[in-house]
Amino acid sequence: MGYFLGAYAASANVSGWDAQLEADYYRGLAGLAEVKGLEHPFLGQLHQHDDAWFLQHLAPHWDYVFTTIPGVMNALATQPGFGLASTDPAGRQAALDFMQAARQAILKLNQHLGRQAVKAIMLHTAPARDKVAGSAACFMASMQQLLSWDWQGAQLQVEHCDAYLPPQLPSKGFLSLSDELAVLSQLKQQGAAPVGVVINWGRSVFEGRDPAAAIAHIQAAKDAGLLAGLMFSGVSGEDSAYGAWRDSHQPIRNAQAPELGSACSWLTEQQVGAALKAASPVEHLSVLGLKIGVRPVTATVAERLTLLQAQLQILTQQQALISSISPVNGSI
Repeated sequence: MGYFLGAYAASANVSGWDAQLEADYYRGLAGLAEVKGLEHPFLGQLHQHDDAWFLQHLAPHWDYVFTTIPGVMNALATQPGFGLASTDPAGRQAALDFMQAARQAILKLNQHLGRQAVKAIMLHTAPARDKVAGSAACFMASMQQLLSWDWQGAQLQVEHCDAYLPPQLPSKGFLSLSDELAVLSQLKQQGAAPVGVVINWGRSVFEGRDPAAAIAHIQAAKDAGLLAGLMFSGVSGEDSAYGAWRDSHQPIRNAQAPELGSACSWLTEQQVGAALKAASPVEHLSVLGLKIGVRPVTATVAERLTLLQAQLQILTQQQALISSISPVNGSI
């Protein structure tokens, strides 16, 4: 099976914009057989730098999952009340306006490709609650409005980020998974279109400071019948080029080729397997994939592609090991 790749996190364009460098990168990405599509970052328009460039460089077979987290974090830097769960009316309206722009970007991409290429859009329950209050009630109101819009067939999904758990310093500090599941369960009971939860391994582990936290979050979403996706991104409490307790998308630790992974990542091959087993049957997930960063930041395009290929192979190998697991109810 193929995977969605959060390729933007591994781009050589770590600052500024070099169209030729990115074109070389996209040509290489198109040759990665395990990639069925991209997790595409939304920051306010279809492409952060150049819509026309983006549309010209897409592999024809790719599908897309939009993620709003880069745009959300940019907005929070200047408007702390921004967010779909915000108790600040102006901040919540700004987040809804942002989502309306995302809807237009989805329409533009689908129209260019002549098909429903965007399968899902992942949204987030900002604001950071250590700065401005967020609530399940406000998130419910936002979701009801979002579900009234035409999303061109793309599923709305909530990607859980680390919750605000004082005195722990958060990376995102959004709503708790239990609050998110409660809102989505209520929407489901009301007969709304299905909205599920995507678990990001690294962000759940960042929250719990324990790899077991990712498994617990997967199980909670399954128990609620709301597990819609699983994205692999590593994290570690050990200082390294990726930073200690940073949402910097550490690669999977690679036992066979340590240089093609992160030696201190808590995301090991065994942890990948355990998460896939907990989420099974993963064939029912609408989002399954990998998002990693690359260090050093001076790595060439070729070095980045080699690392991505090795990481995708780990995911493929671990999925093959659990492919015989019997289907389990609980995914949407």
